[in-house]
Amino acid sequence: MGLYSKYLMPRIVDFACRGEPNRRQREKVVPRAAGRVLEIGAGSGLNLPHYDPGKVEHLFALEPSAEMWAMSGELQRKVEFTTQHVAAGAEAIPLESATVDTVLVTYSLCTIPNPTPALEEMRRVLRLDGELVFCEHGLAPDAGVRRWQRRLNPIWKRMGGGCNLDRDIPGLVRDGGFDIREMQTMYLPGLKPATYNYWGVASPRP
Repeated sequence: MGLYSKYLMPRIVDFACRGEPNRRQREKVVPRAAGRVLEIGAGSGLNLPHYDPGKVEHLFALEPSAEMWAMSGELQRKVEFTTQHVAAGAEAIPLESATVDTVLVTYSLCTIPNPTPALEEMRRVLRLDGELVFCEHGLAPDAGVRRWQRRLNPIWKRMGGGCNLDRDIPGLVRDGGFDIREMQTMYLPGLKPATYNYWGVASPRP
């Protein structure tokens, strides 16, 4: 891993994800998490202030970058529940099957190299009556915006730590073994190819 990826990229990603529109999206979805929670791509802990402390028992914070998770130290100290860093990728989650009540994934499916196997792993560790809570940017509904997403994606991916602009989020969730129960969509303020958001709740398919 080069110096750019190890030290500079975590700070760039943290800065990009701190925007006010993204913060408002986190406020909508993160409080839904309850019980034993697995957060996928916990990053620098930007979701931590938005959890409902009365609902969360324990947080497994899956984040392969130790440098990124180290940036969450101050936020961790402020929460009222226990946290545990899980230094692994989402394609091989080191937890036993059916051991978490909620899987939360926000702005991470765009960067996971193999999203379908990762979602299958999320389904494996989730209790059958649990929930996948998601908030992601992805493929836009407008043909013109989609064309720009595909044009920009190669350079965007190289500069943004593997972030893809044009992933079909609901399609990936369904392919990973989930049924979507609730979903909303909209463009957030900003560059349209990067701001079409999907957020909602899905149940693991038996």
